[in-house]
Amino acid sequence: MYSNIFKLLLLFLAPTLICEAEPEKKKILIGEIKTNIDPRTNRYTKLLLDEGEKDDYDIIIIEMDTYGGAVNDADDIRTRILDYKKPIYVWINKDAASAGALISIACDSIYMSSGASIGAATVVTGDGEQAPDKYQSYMRSIMRSTAEAKGRDPKIAEGMVDEDLQVDSVSQEGKVITFSTSEAIKYGFCDAELNSVEEILKRQNINEYEISNFQLSSSENIISLFLNPFVSGILLLLIFGGLYFELQTPGVGFPIIASITALLLYLIPYYLNGVAENWEIVLLFLGIILIAVEVFIIPGFGVFGILGLFTSIGSLILIMLNNDLFDFTFVVSGDIVSASLAVLSSIFLLGILILFGGIKLTDTDAFKKIALEETQDSKLGYVSNKYSDEYIGKKGKAFTVLRPSGKVIIDEKLCDATSYDGFIEKNSKIKVVGNEGSALKVSKI
Repeated sequence: MYSNIFKLLLLFLAPTLICEAEPEKKKILIGEIKTNIDPRTNRYTKLLLDEGEKDDYDIIIIEMDTYGGAVNDADDIRTRILDYKKPIYVWINKDAASAGALISIACDSIYMSSGASIGAATVVTGDGEQAPDKYQSYMRSIMRSTAEAKGRDPKIAEGMVDEDLQVDSVSQEGKVITFSTSEAIKYGFCDAELNSVEEILKRQNINEYEISNFQLSSSENIISLFLNPFVSGILLLLIFGGLYFELQTPGVGFPIIASITALLLYLIPYYLNGVAENWEIVLLFLGIILIAVEVFIIPGFGVFGILGLFTSIGSLILIMLNNDLFDFTFVVSGDIVSASLAVLSSIFLLGILILFGGIKLTDTDAFKKIALEETQDSKLGYVSNKYSDEYIGKKGKAFTVLRPSGKVIIDEKLCDATSYDGFIEKNSKIKVVGNEGSALKVSKI
């Protein structure tokens, strides 16, 4: 009787026991490093690990195929990987050279596809030449300490940087160490030759899993778009153009708003990606202040204006370059050319715009609609004008310099005025040619 009851209980509980025995699915997050190691890659890996931590992924796998890049960014990435609490595997799908080798050695497990390679971590400059010894020494140090932290041979790791370091039966004289897949397995720098993520998980005895591929958010993709030198050039054109047209038509508001918006869109992506340093942004605003001092306080165009122009243009170029306080050792010469062309071409295009149509732009119907000038027309019944139309045609003199705004004296009365035809010196004879409401429009006689 008792045996029958026991059998019935087993039959009743069997489904529950089976369900409880089912293995829990492992959450796997896949990221990739398939470009040069630079500030963008640095930010990408930070966001990848943040995602892994936030959504509690069990394992992160990085697919690697890179020839290297900036040492400082690679160091940031490897430090982040070393500090991460859960397993991070790297799958070298072809190449992990230089900075890529450093990042790979920092991972908990290294897997390589057939025909892949790892090593050749000698530090080179932006032009491909071998960097000075102080950089080589630093790279040897972090390669050695990273290998030690992960239980790999530190001398071999150091030999990937130093061609003069002899490692018995491993390195050849005068050559840095670069391992094929089989060699890396032999010397402990690869756990196995595998050709897919699924093979990696099978080797780890993970049969139940859920794979997610890490994707940048829409906002991050937009930020990457604004890092394009061509887009940066357009933003610079809007920055310079907005400032110019605001000075030509003070009080309108739209040009300066466009300029400030473009400036923010220019600075924020470079700052978030670690390219724009605080001192570079300070240098930019210092240049703008110097130009403002020249325009609004000191007459003429002298030292402050020229210094402000050079400071502003120089800082805009520096913001686009991953330099280390004027150290361009690891900046690719092509990047310097691209940044300089983006800034200088935007200034050149602005000059053409001003020369062939910029002065008349504010007189177009489209601009007047944006500036809402039509709503201030006295013929439509508005009486918000500060000055009456009786001033039109009267003559007087400039009480201050007009660049283009300032003060004039008409009939012994001090009036706000805007120059119709550019710069007007103090005490010059003028004639009122229009009435903008808040200021008279004058022309030099």
